[in-house]
Amino acid sequence: MRKTRLIATAAAVAVLLGLGGSLSASATSSSSAAATPGTLIPLTIGHSGNLSVAKPNTATSCSYTNVVPADRYQGLPPSTPDQRPYTALLVTTQGLIGFAAETSAAPCTTNSFSFLAEHGYYDLTHCHRLTLQGIYVLQCGDPTGTGSGGPGYQFDDENLTGATYPAGTVAMANAGPNTNGSQFFICWKASPLPPLYTPFGKITSGMGVLQKIAAAGDDQQNGPGDGYPNRYVGILHVQILKG
Repeated sequence: MRKTRLIATAAAVAVLLGLGGSLSASATSSSSAAATPGTLIPLTIGHSGNLSVAKPNTATSCSYTNVVPADRYQGLPPSTPDQRPYTALLVTTQGLIGFAAETSAAPCTTNSFSFLAEHGYYDLTHCHRLTLQGIYVLQCGDPTGTGSGGPGYQFDDENLTGATYPAGTVAMANAGPNTNGSQFFICWKASPLPPLYTPFGKITSGMGVLQKIAAAGDDQQNGPGDGYPNRYVGILHVQILKG
Protein backbone atom coordinates (compact mmCIF):
# COMPACT_ATOMS: atom_id res chain seq x y z
CA MET A 1 0.00 0.00 0.00
CA ARG A 2 1.42 3.34 -0.94
CA LYS A 3 0.23 6.13 1.28
CA THR A 4 1.47 9.63 1.01
CA ARG A 5 1.60 11.13 4.45
CA LEU A 6 2.97 13.98 6.48
CA ILE A 7 4.94 12.77 9.44
CA ALA A 8 5.66 15.13 12.29
CA THR A 9 7.89 14.61 15.30
CA ALA A 10 7.18 16.91 18.19
CA ALA A 11 10.74 17.74 19.13
CA ALA A 12 12.77 19.31 16.35
CA VAL A 13 10.64 19.84 13.25
CA ALA A 14 11.36 16.37 11.93
CA VAL A 15 8.17 16.75 9.97
CA LEU A 16 7.49 14.85 6.80
CA LEU A 17 4.62 14.63 4.32
CA GLY A 18 3.35 11.78 2.18
CA LEU A 19 0.08 10.92 0.53
CA GLY A 20 -1.37 8.89 3.25
CA GLY A 21 -3.77 8.67 6.05
CA SER A 22 -1.90 8.14 9.30
CA LEU A 23 0.68 10.08 11.28
CA SER A 24 3.66 8.07 12.40
CA ALA A 25 6.50 9.05 14.70
CA SER A 26 8.84 6.37 13.41
CA ALA A 27 11.33 6.94 10.60
CA THR A 28 12.49 4.46 8.02
CA SER A 29 15.45 4.23 5.69
CA SER A 30 13.53 2.18 3.10
CA SER A 31 14.05 3.04 -0.54
CA SER A 32 11.36 5.09 -2.21
CA ALA A 33 11.21 2.49 -4.95
CA ALA A 34 9.60 0.12 -2.45
CA ALA A 35 6.72 2.47 -1.81
CA THR A 36 3.36 2.35 -3.48
CA PRO A 37 2.49 5.31 -5.71
CA GLY A 38 1.27 7.98 -3.38
CA THR A 39 2.84 6.99 -0.07
CA LEU A 40 5.38 8.96 1.84
CA ILE A 41 8.36 7.10 3.15
CA PRO A 42 9.40 8.88 6.34
CA LEU A 43 12.76 10.64 6.14
CA THR A 44 14.56 11.90 9.21
CA ILE A 45 15.64 15.53 9.21
CA GLY A 46 19.02 16.02 10.81
CA HIS A 47 19.96 12.34 10.35
CA SER A 48 23.64 11.63 9.93
CA GLY A 49 23.00 10.05 6.54
CA ASN A 50 22.92 11.99 3.31
CA LEU A 51 19.62 13.48 2.22
CA SER A 52 19.27 14.01 -1.50
CA VAL A 53 17.46 17.20 -2.47
CA ALA A 54 16.54 17.78 -6.08
CA LYS A 55 17.77 20.91 -7.85
CA PRO A 56 15.32 23.31 -9.47
CA ASN A 57 14.04 21.86 -12.72
CA THR A 58 14.84 23.91 -15.77
CA ALA A 59 14.05 21.08 -18.18
CA THR A 60 12.05 21.68 -21.31
CA SER A 61 11.24 17.97 -21.40
CA CYS A 62 9.51 15.97 -18.67
CA SER A 63 9.74 12.28 -17.88
CA TYR A 64 6.64 10.50 -16.55
CA THR A 65 7.07 6.85 -15.63
CA ASN A 66 4.26 4.31 -15.43
CA VAL A 67 3.72 2.86 -11.95
CA VAL A 68 0.88 1.29 -9.97
CA PRO A 69 -1.70 2.01 -8.74
CA ALA A 70 -3.39 3.47 -11.80
CA ASP A 71 -6.63 4.91 -10.49
CA ARG A 72 -8.73 6.64 -13.18
CA TYR A 73 -5.79 6.26 -15.53
CA GLN A 74 -5.73 8.97 -18.20
CA GLY A 75 -2.45 8.09 -19.88
CA LEU A 76 0.77 10.09 -19.51
CA PRO A 77 1.02 13.89 -19.70
CA PRO A 78 2.85 15.31 -22.73
CA SER A 79 6.62 15.29 -22.26
CA THR A 80 6.93 18.88 -23.46
CA PRO A 81 5.42 21.10 -20.77
CA ASP A 82 3.25 24.09 -21.57
CA GLN A 83 4.93 26.76 -19.45
CA ARG A 84 2.33 29.44 -19.99
CA PRO A 85 1.15 30.80 -16.63
CA TYR A 86 -2.22 29.52 -15.51
CA THR A 87 -4.66 29.78 -12.65
CA ALA A 88 -6.36 26.67 -11.28
CA LEU A 89 -9.83 27.10 -9.81
CA LEU A 90 -10.96 24.34 -7.45
CA VAL A 91 -14.73 24.26 -7.27
CA THR A 92 -15.41 22.58 -3.91
CA THR A 93 -18.40 21.88 -1.72
CA GLN A 94 -17.06 24.48 0.71
CA GLY A 95 -16.42 27.24 -1.82
CA LEU A 96 -13.98 28.28 -4.52
CA ILE A 97 -10.21 27.97 -4.04
CA GLY A 98 -7.90 29.44 -6.67
CA PHE A 99 -4.14 29.27 -7.06
CA ALA A 100 -1.53 30.59 -9.47
CA ALA A 101 0.61 27.79 -10.90
CA GLU A 102 4.39 28.26 -10.80
CA THR A 103 4.92 27.02 -14.34
CA SER A 104 8.48 28.33 -14.69
CA ALA A 105 9.78 26.97 -11.36
CA ALA A 106 7.98 23.63 -11.58
CA PRO A 107 7.15 23.01 -15.27
CA CYS A 108 6.72 19.24 -15.08
CA THR A 109 4.59 19.38 -11.93
CA THR A 110 2.31 22.10 -13.26
CA ASN A 111 2.14 20.27 -16.59
CA SER A 112 0.96 17.11 -14.80
CA PHE A 113 -1.59 18.95 -12.66
CA SER A 114 -3.17 20.73 -15.62
CA PHE A 115 -3.19 17.49 -17.64
CA LEU A 116 -5.08 15.65 -14.89
CA ALA A 117 -7.45 18.56 -14.26
CA GLU A 118 -8.28 18.96 -17.95
CA HIS A 119 -9.04 15.23 -18.15
CA GLY A 120 -11.48 15.47 -15.22
CA TYR A 121 -9.24 13.40 -12.95
CA TYR A 122 -9.99 15.45 -9.84
CA ASP A 123 -13.70 15.83 -10.52
CA LEU A 124 -15.94 14.33 -7.80
CA THR A 125 -13.03 13.47 -5.52
CA HIS A 126 -12.53 14.75 -1.98
CA CYS A 127 -9.77 15.94 0.33
CA HIS A 128 -8.94 13.05 2.64
CA ARG A 129 -6.64 14.58 5.24
CA LEU A 130 -6.48 17.64 7.47
CA THR A 131 -3.67 18.29 9.93
CA LEU A 132 -4.16 20.76 12.77
CA GLN A 133 -0.81 20.26 14.52
CA GLY A 134 2.76 20.45 13.29
CA ILE A 135 2.30 20.83 9.54
CA TYR A 136 -1.10 22.53 8.94
CA VAL A 137 -2.17 21.12 5.60
CA LEU A 138 -5.25 19.99 3.72
CA GLN A 139 -4.36 17.01 1.50
CA CYS A 140 -6.29 16.14 -1.66
CA GLY A 141 -5.90 14.57 -5.09
CA ASP A 142 -6.49 10.86 -4.43
CA PRO A 143 -9.49 9.55 -6.40
CA THR A 144 -9.78 6.60 -4.00
CA GLY A 145 -10.04 8.91 -0.98
CA THR A 146 -7.73 6.64 1.01
CA GLY A 147 -4.36 8.35 0.65
CA SER A 148 -3.04 5.36 -1.29
CA GLY A 149 -4.24 6.17 -4.81
CA GLY A 150 -2.31 7.50 -7.76
CA PRO A 151 -2.67 8.37 -11.46
CA GLY A 152 -0.58 5.48 -12.82
CA TYR A 153 2.63 7.45 -13.25
CA GLN A 154 5.24 9.30 -11.22
CA PHE A 155 7.74 12.07 -11.89
CA ASP A 156 10.69 13.84 -10.30
CA ASP A 157 10.77 16.60 -7.71
CA GLU A 158 11.25 20.24 -8.72
CA ASN A 159 11.72 23.64 -7.12
CA LEU A 160 13.09 22.29 -3.81
CA THR A 161 16.19 24.42 -3.26
CA GLY A 162 15.35 26.80 -0.43
CA ALA A 163 11.69 25.75 -0.51
CA THR A 164 9.48 26.96 2.33
CA TYR A 165 5.78 26.45 2.94
CA PRO A 166 4.04 29.65 4.03
CA ALA A 167 0.27 29.84 4.28
CA GLY A 168 -1.27 29.47 0.83
CA THR A 169 1.41 27.16 -0.58
CA VAL A 170 0.24 24.39 -2.91
CA ALA A 171 2.73 21.49 -3.07
CA MET A 172 3.00 17.83 -4.02
CA ALA A 173 2.62 15.04 -1.50
CA ASN A 174 4.95 12.13 -2.19
CA ALA A 175 6.27 8.74 -1.13
CA GLY A 176 9.91 9.77 -0.97
CA PRO A 177 12.21 11.53 -3.43
CA ASN A 178 10.96 11.72 -7.03
CA THR A 179 7.66 9.86 -6.50
CA ASN A 180 5.15 12.59 -7.33
CA GLY A 181 1.75 11.56 -8.67
CA SER A 182 -1.65 13.20 -8.27
CA GLN A 183 -1.85 13.96 -4.55
CA PHE A 184 -1.18 17.50 -3.38
CA PHE A 185 -1.60 19.57 -0.26
CA ILE A 186 -2.46 23.16 0.59
CA CYS A 187 -0.98 24.93 3.60
CA TRP A 188 -3.85 26.67 5.39
CA LYS A 189 -1.26 28.05 7.82
CA ALA A 190 2.53 28.45 7.60
CA SER A 191 4.08 24.99 7.82
CA PRO A 192 7.59 24.04 9.05
CA LEU A 193 7.92 21.21 6.52
CA PRO A 194 11.44 20.54 5.20
CA PRO A 195 12.15 21.22 1.50
CA LEU A 196 11.09 17.77 0.31
CA TYR A 197 7.75 18.52 -1.34
CA THR A 198 7.58 20.32 -4.68
CA PRO A 199 5.88 23.73 -4.28
CA PHE A 200 4.00 24.47 -7.48
CA GLY A 201 1.34 27.06 -6.68
CA LYS A 202 0.21 29.91 -4.46
CA ILE A 203 -3.33 30.53 -3.31
CA THR A 204 -4.85 33.64 -4.87
CA SER A 205 -8.39 33.24 -3.53
CA GLY A 206 -10.18 31.07 -1.01
CA MET A 207 -7.96 31.32 2.09
CA GLY A 208 -11.15 31.97 4.04
CA VAL A 209 -12.54 28.69 2.73
CA LEU A 210 -9.43 26.83 3.88
CA GLN A 211 -9.56 28.42 7.32
CA LYS A 212 -13.26 27.52 7.62
CA ILE A 213 -12.39 23.90 6.86
CA ALA A 214 -9.56 23.92 9.41
CA ALA A 215 -11.76 25.55 12.09
CA ALA A 216 -14.22 22.64 11.86
CA GLY A 217 -11.47 20.22 12.92
CA ASP A 218 -10.81 16.60 12.01
CA ASP A 219 -11.85 13.17 13.26
CA GLN A 220 -8.33 12.44 14.61
CA GLN A 221 -8.27 9.01 13.01
CA ASN A 222 -4.49 9.28 12.63
CA GLY A 223 -3.91 10.81 16.05
CA PRO A 224 -4.53 14.22 17.65
CA GLY A 225 -4.84 16.93 15.00
CA ASP A 226 -4.55 14.56 12.05
CA GLY A 227 -7.45 12.90 10.30
CA TYR A 228 -10.37 13.22 7.93
CA PRO A 229 -11.77 16.79 7.85
CA ASN A 230 -15.01 17.13 9.81
CA ARG A 231 -16.27 19.51 7.14
CA TYR A 232 -16.49 17.43 3.96
CA VAL A 233 -14.38 18.91 1.15
CA GLY A 234 -15.57 17.55 -2.16
CA ILE A 235 -13.85 18.72 -5.34
CA LEU A 236 -16.58 19.09 -7.93
CA HIS A 237 -14.33 20.32 -10.73
CA VAL A 238 -10.93 21.89 -11.36
CA GLN A 239 -10.85 24.55 -14.07
CA ILE A 240 -7.53 25.56 -15.66
CA LEU A 241 -7.40 29.17 -16.91
CA LYS A 242 -4.28 29.64 -19.03
CA GLY A 243 -2.78 33.02 -19.80
